[in-house]
Amino acid sequence: MSEVHLARRSRLRDRCAANAVGGSTAVLVSSPANIRYLTGCAPRGAALLLGADGRDTLLTLPDPAAGPQGLPEPADELRALILPGADGDPAVAAAELAANTGSGVLAVEEHHLTVARHRALASVAPRLRLVDLGGAVEQQRLIKDDEEIAALRIAAEITDQALGELLESILVGRTERHLALELERRLIDHGADGPAFPTSVATGRHSGLPAHTPTDRRVEEGDFLSVRLGARYGGYRCQIGRTFVIGTAPADWQVNLYNVVFAAQRAGREALVPGTECRAVDRAARQVLDAAGYGEALGARIGHGVGLEIGEDPRLSPAAMGKLDACVPVTVEPGVHLPGRGGVRIDDTLVVRPPADGGPELLTITTKELLAL
Repeated sequence: MSEVHLARRSRLRDRCAANAVGGSTAVLVSSPANIRYLTGCAPRGAALLLGADGRDTLLTLPDPAAGPQGLPEPADELRALILPGADGDPAVAAAELAANTGSGVLAVEEHHLTVARHRALASVAPRLRLVDLGGAVEQQRLIKDDEEIAALRIAAEITDQALGELLESILVGRTERHLALELERRLIDHGADGPAFPTSVATGRHSGLPAHTPTDRRVEEGDFLSVRLGARYGGYRCQIGRTFVIGTAPADWQVNLYNVVFAAQRAGREALVPGTECRAVDRAARQVLDAAGYGEALGARIGHGVGLEIGEDPRLSPAAMGKLDACVPVTVEPGVHLPGRGGVRIDDTLVVRPPADGGPELLTITTKELLAL
């Protein structure tokens, strides 16, 4: 097994011990992203048990189509256990295994388990005391190592390539849905595992919406065209958002709105300094839009963390708690949508770096100039 994943599991054990969960405590991880972080893979429906006896077990359902692919190679540090029937529950089997190997306490991810599943765990191992692991793994995932950031860089490069190629094609007359499908195909063509999230292409009155589902509306001359996409590579996900004008030259209102959103995005990017409060990043960008009269058009947050998931911690919002650390990748993504007219979104993925290292590292480098396509 990878030494990196072994070290991550060891840190999680140490964290549980430091929080006095310890003694004969086992840990059950059921979130797919967390399992991948701790093992390097996340087969469908899997559960990871960090046993009180020091043994780590990845429990999975049988998958005849895939065979053993996707499972780690057997090793002393992590063993793979395939359940005999497809109707079993790896998390329930993990609880039973924990009880049978001497655990008295089982820490579980309550935020990921349904009530019914939690009851099933208690039923199969009634002598186990179930406690909440909370967001321990998510907190451990916050600061990315060099290998994780390298995967994010590649995801961003793929995303920039796909978007750049689209901008070189003829857009007028094509539908939002067609353009979104083409972008996702280009992500795959350039080596992505798949899209990081559903690609959004919004034109005309739809432009600037934060999570617009593409429709059959066709691109027309004079439209704002906003695009939001990202690649998934090695499990890691990035995000980019750009807005363009269709035609020879933008209207004055389009230039003015774009300039305001661009200034807000720049203020947010410049606030990405280790030690800065997360809410201060949101405030830096939000103040620019408030001053221009667009504060109410801004969403609930200016950005969020990215990694194995889109929208992970930290949250960059007015009520966010905590401060930024170095080597934390985040998005800065202000947007303004004017009902009936359209709007502007500008999203980037960056890695927080100290000023001595050059400040925030911009991963998504497609131009933010207001291009007329």
